[in-house]
Amino acid sequence: MKIAFVGKGGSGKTTLSALFIRHLAAAGRPVIAVDADINQHLGPALGLTDDQAAALPSLGAHLPEIKEYLRGTNPLIRSAEEMIKTTPPGPGSRLLRIVEENPVYTACARPVALDEGSVRLLATGAFTEQDLGVACYHSKVGAVELLLNHLLDGRGEYVVMDMTAGSDSFASGLFTRFDLTFLIAEPTRKGISVYRQYKEYARDFGVALRVVGNKVQSPDDLAFLRREVGEDLLACFGQSDWVRRLEQGREPALRELEPANRAVLGLLREQADQAFETRDPQRYTEQAVHFHLRNAESWGNAKTGIDLASQVDRGFLLGSAQADRLDAAGV
Repeated sequence: MKIAFVGKGGSGKTTLSALFIRHLAAAGRPVIAVDADINQHLGPALGLTDDQAAALPSLGAHLPEIKEYLRGTNPLIRSAEEMIKTTPPGPGSRLLRIVEENPVYTACARPVALDEGSVRLLATGAFTEQDLGVACYHSKVGAVELLLNHLLDGRGEYVVMDMTAGSDSFASGLFTRFDLTFLIAEPTRKGISVYRQYKEYARDFGVALRVVGNKVQSPDDLAFLRREVGEDLLACFGQSDWVRRLEQGREPALRELEPANRAVLGLLREQADQAFETRDPQRYTEQAVHFHLRNAESWGNAKTGIDLASQVDRGFLLGSAQADRLDAAGV
């Protein structure tokens, strides 16, 4: 399952995504955690020191190797230089699995031991001085989009991504790459405005969106969220001494999390599992192709010097038995 956490800056999305990751790991579920926020805070939220988080390899820095590995023997892609962030897989492409070893994970993923279980952590990399004035942050998440387009995930396996704040996710097709998106909303007009914007943008793409209220301090706060969000409101995460201790640099055991808040994490997992059962591989593949063609026409063809529409195999369906067999055979 591919799960995204989004929300207004400061809403608590990184904290809640880290808690959800801990919850899954404690249950023995295989998890790949991805920090795709411009402010790279997921590592510290999972217990890394600032120095350890800063030492994480950047996906963007390894993009050439990632492309070379993923293209495999796909005859429609002549070289890694002809791949862009939206290039879809086809016969001969290498597909990633959550529970495996491969050169991409060796170069870019790092294990993070938690008090219960462990996860693999990937990071897009921070925005640097060299990027100022010459690059946008969305260029850094291109590697993530490419990985998700080539990912075969199974029941009980999770990719959990802490996304960039607000509606910035819509600068690419990345927002369609998830089975379920949790939007973390504070009971404020600004918090709700991000929800409305996200819901409006996502409407035409069938994005499964559920809202988790955070920083809810009174019945009036809860009533506000219910009035403004309606049926999209899944649950509310309450005030937490456990989270405060974590933010102060301590490392409380997950079992000490307040029972009501643990129940919220359980509900999120139930929703994620249900989303997996209703996923539509056909739509997922068609959306990947849709955004690839849009990017090709907008800038990709000019950059690579070829018609990138030629990379699309209309008969290839990611997640189909045929595609799985071709990938396993290295065809």
